[in-house]
Amino acid sequence: MAQGMSMAGFNPVASAREAVEALEALHARSVAALRGAMEASIRTGAAPDAATRALFRYPELRVTYAPGGSEPDNRRAFAKFPAPGVYVTTVTHPKAFAPYLVEQLRPLIEEYGARVEVGPGSQEIPYPYVFESGDELARGESTAGELARLFPSPLLSDVGDEVADDLYEHRPDEPRPLALFDAVRVDFSLRRIVHYTGSDWRSVQPWILLTNYHRYVDQFVAFGLERLRDPADPIEKLVLPGDVVVDASMDAETARAAVERVQWHRYQMPAYHAVTKDRQGVTLVNIGVGPSNAKTMTDHLAVLRPNCWLMVGHCGGLRRSQAIGDYVLAHAYLRQDGILDRLVPPETPIPALAEVQVALQDAARQVTGDEGEALKRRLRTGTVVTYADRNWELRWSRERRRINLSRAIAVDMESATVATQGFRMRVPYGALLCVSDKPLHGEIKLPGAANAFYERAVSEHLRIGLAALDLLKRRREGLHSRKLRSFDEPPFR
Repeated sequence: MAQGMSMAGFNPVASAREAVEALEALHARSVAALRGAMEASIRTGAAPDAATRALFRYPELRVTYAPGGSEPDNRRAFAKFPAPGVYVTTVTHPKAFAPYLVEQLRPLIEEYGARVEVGPGSQEIPYPYVFESGDELARGESTAGELARLFPSPLLSDVGDEVADDLYEHRPDEPRPLALFDAVRVDFSLRRIVHYTGSDWRSVQPWILLTNYHRYVDQFVAFGLERLRDPADPIEKLVLPGDVVVDASMDAETARAAVERVQWHRYQMPAYHAVTKDRQGVTLVNIGVGPSNAKTMTDHLAVLRPNCWLMVGHCGGLRRSQAIGDYVLAHAYLRQDGILDRLVPPETPIPALAEVQVALQDAARQVTGDEGEALKRRLRTGTVVTYADRNWELRWSRERRRINLSRAIAVDMESATVATQGFRMRVPYGALLCVSDKPLHGEIKLPGAANAFYERAVSEHLRIGLAALDLLKRRREGLHSRKLRSFDEPPFR
């Protein structure tokens, strides 16, 4: 297709807002057509004809960049073109993603003079993705197998991370990818978020804390309930697992009763959302223990394009000078978990992001009240080792030299995975850990001592994480780092 021509069914739009409105209209039409056809099929048993099935398609966004002179000079880490050409992606739920889409499209139109068109794509919408729950239409009258024979169904061959993993090979006669994830990959992960967290994916906020202990959840909920009572605070509601909502209209007793009724244990990685009026709140996800969970959750959260995710959890301190309750600000990672080695080879450097590191250190100073040498004694920066095996101590004779060579100061089971996923998925990341034991120095977790530590340390630690995110919100312009962009990066963040 010549760059100056429109494909059949594609219409040019003049602004980012107009593009989103066109995408919303096409997506709504496609969803309505698919739902209507399924309703008819359940009644009659008939398959949709070819003309009807042609309506079951994701809308497509096409952006053409044909520079007539010098390229704009900017230091922004997103909304920029690696080369002239046509860039394409399919889009799902454009209404929910409208702020992100407008943020990405506006500079491409206004600064680069890009031509934007919207039309029906060729990618079919799998039938399960047009429902909020699994069976609200079929009502048990049709099985998944029967529906899959008549309607587009999820195919693993259609879902992948080739663009994010730098496996995509551009051919000169084909458009380039506009975004890291197409519509079917996004829909795939939106359903997984609901499954694992027990929350509607729309409740997930763009600032994310990941933890490995439920005690942080207790403190996060207490924090949210307290701030709901402050009329000057931007938090308007808490959304808890099972989509239980607590808002400022509830008295304290009713709110507490609602929290206590939450059956969070039904979900593998329950999520809690402090939703603000400007949709710039904080989500806490208890990913549990281990790098597999860390990868699973971040694989799916990445499609929401969050502004940042931080790991706040416990670690084993490896240095004699550390004390229980001290903090570790991860500056480098020794990846011994193996979970991402085929996607991001172990020799790939995972850089610390200066903006995140500064925010975490400033937040620690702000919350603890410590300055100078007092802060240095409590907050140590260095390498964190991440293992997949919780009983790595049983291999100490083999692991000792590796840990010694790395100059590691702490060990855990999630931080390197979370950071590597942030690097891989272009999501700013960081880790602030709290020393809960010192396995090399005989200070192990004993029930009484552990409980005393938890009571004292968890609240302060969580407040540091929340304060760091507040600082990053105010410093957001410099947060999305060019360190995370590859040479042939898609224009969209």
